[in-house]
Amino acid sequence: MKSLPRRNAGTLALAVTSALIAMHCSVGDRGASPGGSPAPGIKTTLLPSANSPIVYFRILFRVGSIDDPAGKEGLAALTARMLGEGGTRSLTYSQLLETLYPMAARIDVQADKEMVVISGRCHRDHLDRYYPLLRDVLLDPRLDSQDFERLRDEAENYLVNGLRGNDDENLGKWTLQTALYSGHPYGHVDAGTVQGLKSITLDDVKKFYATRFTREAVDVGLAGGYTRELVSRITHDFAAKLASGKAEHPPLPAPRTPEGIELVVVKKPCIATAISAGFPTRVTRHDDDWYPLLVANSYLGEHRTFNGVLMNELRGKRGLNYGDYSYIENFIQDGDSTFPVPNIPRRQQYFSFWLRPIPHANALFGLKGALYHLDRLVRQGISEADFEQTRSFLITYSRLWAQSLDQRLGYRQDSDFYGTGDYLTEVQKRLPTLTRDQVNEAVRKHLRADNLVVAVVTEDAQGFLKALQGGKPTPIRYDTSGTPAEILAEDKIIEKFPVKLNAERSRIVTSAELFER
Repeated sequence: MKSLPRRNAGTLALAVTSALIAMHCSVGDRGASPGGSPAPGIKTTLLPSANSPIVYFRILFRVGSIDDPAGKEGLAALTARMLGEGGTRSLTYSQLLETLYPMAARIDVQADKEMVVISGRCHRDHLDRYYPLLRDVLLDPRLDSQDFERLRDEAENYLVNGLRGNDDENLGKWTLQTALYSGHPYGHVDAGTVQGLKSITLDDVKKFYATRFTREAVDVGLAGGYTRELVSRITHDFAAKLASGKAEHPPLPAPRTPEGIELVVVKKPCIATAISAGFPTRVTRHDDDWYPLLVANSYLGEHRTFNGVLMNELRGKRGLNYGDYSYIENFIQDGDSTFPVPNIPRRQQYFSFWLRPIPHANALFGLKGALYHLDRLVRQGISEADFEQTRSFLITYSRLWAQSLDQRLGYRQDSDFYGTGDYLTEVQKRLPTLTRDQVNEAVRKHLRADNLVVAVVTEDAQGFLKALQGGKPTPIRYDTSGTPAEILAEDKIIEKFPVKLNAERSRIVTSAELFER
């Protein structure tokens, strides 16, 4: 989530502009310092690099929005922000910023469904000054009433005036997720609900911190030029200060499978129509079928590249909008890059495609275009030439996913969550031996174009719904002439693409109705 509750929302100071290429750094064994003496019972993930002048911290806690008590949705994310953006007992938040600034150091906070991470970085020359600040943020937080009111108000404002008001792309994405997981622990925005936030008290935050941010829930991640002594010091500090408490992670219920096209149309004033669609899948990075689906998804809709069919067909050839992408897991873009942030793992994932806002007149054609190409992939599979091209692209492209020790550390911690070997290494190992048949078999097994939830944010909600119910062609309107004949011919097919709308499960809502409870 680009806005408030996600990564960067808790930036406490300017970033150190490190650009370390760390694909070949040495990797320490989890739980065994290369020379330090970690305190017993404190889990560590270590990526030492003696030549790195930067020290990276990723302090993970296995807690997230799935742990929000009923009626207090948003408690996990708010507690995380009270740590990352609330100062320490000895320093207010402003004083903390002023202290970090001369060191060009930073502390960030990120909260997701099943994980909270407090991350930080500093030059090793400043480590003796920086580490006590990070330690106190985590182990001696201020938890002040003024910060609580400020951060709770910001979270509510994010829902009411951000998502509902002027962020139609993320409004569509969250409308999709809350519809896919209705009644499920994943079924609310990580930042919370409006009424849930209103019900949270500072005492709730203090209790949640004491009982959920525990020794058993933490994974101390360190990368770069840290010392043996730091490993020993930080783990002993955490062992001494964090409360004890076993993290409970009961099995998640299976999400409901959509039946037909279940349309959720959000009616609101907007200059273009945003569309997100998808369905829950059983495949995560833990599964063998993940790797063939990785290739298939890159072929269909690699994020913000022209490697994908959707991007080429809808934007490149027809100029419908700015971008069209697909995903086989939850995806949050890392800053202004094209790559995902680490440390947002989930035990259950979903497939989705995202069509960035399309002029209203062409929105129905855009939706049908995406369904048409998804259906074509499922029915026809990927050709040998496209398979070879996409696999080759992905083998190279995936080397860019972790361009710093910090990112590589995050991927290592996620690998542990999924119970796999190092994910980045596994991608490089598995893709070269993958076959086209394996990709097409996984596509037929796990992807589909007929049973999806489609979330639409548009002005004329009734008109959008009626057009799909009527089943009439929805032609594209070009502003200029000169479109090649073969594209116009394919347009005739797409405009008639059958959409099997589930009328009973389709509905129109206003943005004010969303994320309330």
